[in-house]
Amino acid sequence: MVPLLDALDADDGQARFVGGAVRDTLLGHEVQDVDIATRMRPDQAMQRMRAARIKVVPTGIDHGTVTAILPGGPIEVTTLRRDVSTDGRRATVAFSDDWREDAARRDFTINALYADPASGEIFDYFGGAEDLAAGRIRFIGDALTRIAEDHLRILRFFRFHARFGTGAPDTSALAACRARARDLMALSRERIADELLKLLGLPDPAPTIALMIEADIFSAIIPEIGPDSLVRLKSLISNEREAAIASDALRRLIALVPANADKADAIAARLKLSNAQRKRIGIALGADECRPRELLYRWGAVSATDRLLLSQLPADEIVAQVKLVNTAERPRMPIGGGTLVARGLVAGPVVAKALQEVERRWIDEDFPDAARISAIADDVVAQALRSRK
Repeated sequence: MVPLLDALDADDGQARFVGGAVRDTLLGHEVQDVDIATRMRPDQAMQRMRAARIKVVPTGIDHGTVTAILPGGPIEVTTLRRDVSTDGRRATVAFSDDWREDAARRDFTINALYADPASGEIFDYFGGAEDLAAGRIRFIGDALTRIAEDHLRILRFFRFHARFGTGAPDTSALAACRARARDLMALSRERIADELLKLLGLPDPAPTIALMIEADIFSAIIPEIGPDSLVRLKSLISNEREAAIASDALRRLIALVPANADKADAIAARLKLSNAQRKRIGIALGADECRPRELLYRWGAVSATDRLLLSQLPADEIVAQVKLVNTAERPRMPIGGGTLVARGLVAGPVVAKALQEVERRWIDEDFPDAARISAIADDVVAQALRSRK
């Protein structure tokens, strides 16, 4: 870190830590990502870093951002900017050397905090430190204007309120989000899904989801989310806590959407979720009834856990069964088609059918040991051979 700060002339006031790293440090939270703002233009910053033998990648150079690759992880370095024009999805920027001007284009006061790397001095142009201490998420300037610049700020407002807010939300911010909720339709579904999953991954997003439902935020993007969704989400979060299972954003999204595999998949497709995510949703909402060990066998621990935590079983049963699927070894079918061929069946469809019958009986008997499945196989083969006569 020190060579990077030296390359950016941080000691001369040319670079400062900004945003989440400053905010989280003030709160005493672990800092996940470090961002640096600098007065240097991107090409100059890259030249200085390369001279210091620091690998640098022009990740967003048109918007002033380059990424320094350090042993401890990547660090984004962004030139001070001001917005020239915006359209609700992206901005055209011009570079600046004015710290306040750079701060003014950021979304919330708590994200517009800067810190001097050498002295630790905090630079706060819009009362962000006070808002942070009060658990208040407040837009910089006029909330309606800030949302018009970037519609995603609606969802970001609720995510930051869920993470850092205490008490009732800022009145003007909530009113602006409610008024501009339909602007979300202009965003890519990938951006919406990403932001929603970040919100759902927080320790307890239910109160904020309730606020969003009441403010009619979802109607333009996922109108299927309503009061019943909130009931399911609260139940899931309670089950997660009782079973001591870590929160999972996708599982919580499954709780929010209708408990119907086809309808849920249509929403997943609309949000451009991955095939793996869509498959997991389909398994979680499957209509077939399975015992815990069968769930583990068929789908693995993650999907088995989804099914159980989203179920309507009594809490004590959920806890016991979730513990089972997360501690037991996943059953493995101990025989294959070759075993049945060795017992006298001819390779082909008859073997596949017989193997399915062996598997069905093995599952029905709750995965007995090798001796028992050998006996099951003998019986199934004998029946198959008799049917050929």
